[in-house]
Amino acid sequence: MLKAVRLTTALAAVMGLVAMSASAEAKSCVKKGAIGEAGSQQDAKLQVDEALLQAVDWGAWAAWMGSNNKVGAAANLPGYTYGPRTYSCKQSGSWGWTCRGSATICKL
Repeated sequence: MLKAVRLTTALAAVMGLVAMSASAEAKSCVKKGAIGEAGSQQDAKLQVDEALLQAVDWGAWAAWMGSNNKVGAAANLPGYTYGPRTYSCKQSGSWGWTCRGSATICKL
């Protein structure tokens, strides 16, 4: 009887570890950076947002472009979360504005 209880307890512990590792693997996040250039600061930020998504998944980029998501705002995409972006922009370059940005994008 004692062996059966120990075996059941050990089995439950192993199954718990497997479940925890599966849920940890189900959501993987990457931090990406990109540069955008455009005639306005807002458009340069849009270029950054697009490049960040394109670096991860073109389908996520297409979904974001087809939605009403705002530049820099957190957005939920099918299969992803697209966190808030940070930008550093300067008026310079051949296009007028250059922005560097980064964001964390997670696959659910």
